[in-house]
Amino acid sequence: MTEADLREVVAIEADIYPFPWTRGNFLDSVRAGYSVWVLRDERTALIAYSVMTLMIDEAHLLNLSVPRECQRAGLGWRTLEWMAEVARGYGARTMLLEVRPSNGSAVRMYERYGFQKIGVRRGYYPALNGREDALVMRVAL
Repeated sequence: MTEADLREVVAIEADIYPFPWTRGNFLDSVRAGYSVWVLRDERTALIAYSVMTLMIDEAHLLNLSVPRECQRAGLGWRTLEWMAEVARGYGARTMLLEVRPSNGSAVRMYERYGFQKIGVRRGYYPALNGREDALVMRVAL
């Protein structure tokens, strides 16, 4: 992902989430040197993106998203596999993430991949009626 991708990424983010990351969130990630990726199809359409930080032997997956029209085609899984490969390449032994419990399809995908629930961050996410907890999940790489 580069700054040139941000217009598309932010538009997708706004379409698929009620409380999307902002352009500033993505720009900060790019400029901070996080592991930021876009996946494009053969026509160069953006079909997935992700953001991850790497610290010593742990990766923290901050965002993994697929445009609405591309969901349910295995792209989330492929992107997750890629991010795990990148993390292993940097020496990460584990990957950590937060996910909304209400995002059932994401929770199921992470569980199928081998992520275990290790905790809850109370009131982590903004929600329509207040705040929503985050499930904290981790997988060995």
